[in-house]
Amino acid sequence: MHTSRRDDRVVMTLDAGGTNMKFSAVRGGTLATGPFSVPSNADNLERCLATIVGGFEKVRASLPVPPVAISFAFPGPADYPRGIIGDLGNLPAFRGGVALGPMLEDTFGIPVFINNDGDLFAYGEAIGGFLPYVNGLLEKAGSPKRYANLFGVTLGTGFGAGIVRNGELFIGDNSGAGEIWLLRNKLMPGTNIEEGASIRAVRRVYAAKAGIPLDQVPEPKVLFEIGMGRAAGDRAAAVEAFRRLGETVGDGLAQALTLVDGVGVIGGGVSGAAPLFLPAVVDEMNGDYVSPSGERFRRLVPQVFNLEDAAQRDAFLKGAVKEVAVPGSARTIVYDPTPRIPVGMSRLGTSEAVAIGACAFALRQLDVQR
Repeated sequence: MHTSRRDDRVVMTLDAGGTNMKFSAVRGGTLATGPFSVPSNADNLERCLATIVGGFEKVRASLPVPPVAISFAFPGPADYPRGIIGDLGNLPAFRGGVALGPMLEDTFGIPVFINNDGDLFAYGEAIGGFLPYVNGLLEKAGSPKRYANLFGVTLGTGFGAGIVRNGELFIGDNSGAGEIWLLRNKLMPGTNIEEGASIRAVRRVYAAKAGIPLDQVPEPKVLFEIGMGRAAGDRAAAVEAFRRLGETVGDGLAQALTLVDGVGVIGGGVSGAAPLFLPAVVDEMNGDYVSPSGERFRRLVPQVFNLEDAAQRDAFLKGAVKEVAVPGSARTIVYDPTPRIPVGMSRLGTSEAVAIGACAFALRQLDVQR
């Protein structure tokens, strides 16, 4: 169990977006209050800052003990360690650079930590979500295999990600680690991967396949119902839209996990449509490359398993466990020689994962600074 889940200190948190601000507080790895949402007022700096201050004041007033820090997710680009927000696309009021962290420290008199939402999502899932879920399944199955590293992605209006290595969030020297949205798009090589791994990508493909104007395409929740045959619409177009999403996401995850070598977890607003895109994610990750001589070889050395599929989950847990002899001794050691990567969906929900990750990050920083 991560130490933050045994810590009684309270941290106020926020998941900020261009449309809404979602406030909460976390204590001992669980929500102490909230979440509640208010409009962002993204185009007016004074009103947006007042919204942020007012939200945290409301959270603080509901707490049984004073908070020790504020820690939250805010879109980039930003100088996260210094708390300065840069030129944001979906929060235009912040253009030119705004020292949000220092302002909140002056207002509330406690340390303030800001990170990217993809980073904090990944950290939360590593602490109390998908990573302990995977290791718990392996322990119950009697497997010697354990995982310590995680790459998490969020699918929604954008395509975000975060990296956790051995229990530590990896931020990078420019606060830019895990910026998966800027990978090349496999299906549209002239642009970035986010254009194939987001809400607008699903809607755009559906419009093209169904032969209707883009402004007539319903939101992804409705497209999912169409694809499952539970709502009226072009089912084949919906299925293909989510399949293409899955292929694109799988390509990005394969590239990232080539470097990170850990578990992969998916969250975000589109994650509810997993039955229509997750199989394509895993198929793409298990795909092949072709050498100039025509030889085919796996793009990833480990085999990838869909943990939302019962048969694949069982195969993942079984592995290929055997005993090997220790040379010069009568001892044997249990050994599982099968490299493998589990991929699945958030076990916390995106907002809760962000909040738990934000709390853990703040507590870690406070302890380091002592």
